[in-house]
Amino acid sequence: MALELYQQVALTRNVPDAKLYQGDVAVLVDFVEHPADGEQGAILEVFNALGESIDVVTVPVSAIAPLAANQIPAVRTLAS
Repeated sequence: MALELYQQVALTRNVPDAKLYQGDVAVLVDFVEHPADGEQGAILEVFNALGESIDVVTVPVSAIAPLAANQIPAVRTLAS
């Protein structure tokens, strides 16, 4: 499945600087080109369980995947 703007995606790896972990769900809001011809980036908006925006992060496109019908969302406490 192709990645589309404003769809929910799951992280496929940890993003320690943002305190995000593999499996966390975010919304894909834009794509950005790498300034030195590296891998394309994805800008993600991260929401808490109440739907409030808590962060915007940029990760490589390879660090996200579309959600699938055989996945179940989970809740965890955001690390401080």
